[in-house]
Amino acid sequence: MTAAPRETVRIETSQRGFIVIAVLWILAALAGLVLIYLTYVTNTAIVIAGSTDRVQAEAMVTAGLELTALQLSGYSEAARPSSGTFNAKVGPGRVFVTFRSEAARVDLNVASKGLLAGLMAGLGVSADNAAAYADRILAWRAPTELGDSDPETVFYKTSGSPYAPRHAPFPAPEELWLVRGIPSAVIERMLPFVTVFSNVAEVNVRDAAPQVLAALPNMTPEALQAVLTQRGDPALDPRSLIGMTGGEGTTLASARAYRVSVDAELGDGRRRSSEAVILLLESGDEPYRVLSWRNTSDGSTAPQRASRR
Repeated sequence: MTAAPRETVRIETSQRGFIVIAVLWILAALAGLVLIYLTYVTNTAIVIAGSTDRVQAEAMVTAGLELTALQLSGYSEAARPSSGTFNAKVGPGRVFVTFRSEAARVDLNVASKGLLAGLMAGLGVSADNAAAYADRILAWRAPTELGDSDPETVFYKTSGSPYAPRHAPFPAPEELWLVRGIPSAVIERMLPFVTVFSNVAEVNVRDAAPQVLAALPNMTPEALQAVLTQRGDPALDPRSLIGMTGGEGTTLASARAYRVSVDAELGDGRRRSSEAVILLLESGDEPYRVLSWRNTSDGSTAPQRASRR
């Protein structure tokens, strides 16, 4: 038998080596594609799981709002509680609900100058500045027929503002940021205690925060302490609270708008929190309307829709 020339052997060996390298490259590329696919599948699963949790949490919050509306609609307007708490099992989880009438806050659209100034004074603003800032709020919301000749409109133009005052009700508390002449720090302190949804000029003495009660015209530190101490007594006649405050600027009535905080506990123990303002409706197919919605877990906010009532 004649041996193959060495050159031919080298060529065949080289070809086999090239094929092996090509196969290895193909395998490496396939491994990369598999890795990319697995990463995609994993990420997709995470996104879907997160979306599912979000949908479930929002459904539970909606259930909490509907249960709140159901409870409140069972009372006459005069007997309707102004605040309360409850919890209920919803599907595999549970919702923990706290509700409070918006009358516990100062309504930017109907509150008097004295109440607005009192709130700011209680939050650390000097009496003179608080009165001036209250004037700015009243001028922003006040209607006018003077057009560009309106003094407040002129004030905005001469101060270099690119916009004029609304001369209409505030649609959302956050519009305070647009009112000229009020420091940002003051607005930040005010926002937790104001609303545009109650349509009540007074504040509910049973539920208002201490900062809101302190804004009342005739409130003294001693009277404030007495109200805070005694209003939790179920045996107390609520009408006596009005007397403790001097009467001016206070009410026991509830607004039809309620701020509802819902803590949704999912089946695996994780929680999602949301805060909404709902308006109880007296007629129509729906028992309530959502005026605002904020997911307090992630800070996202739904647009607020103020209803003129």
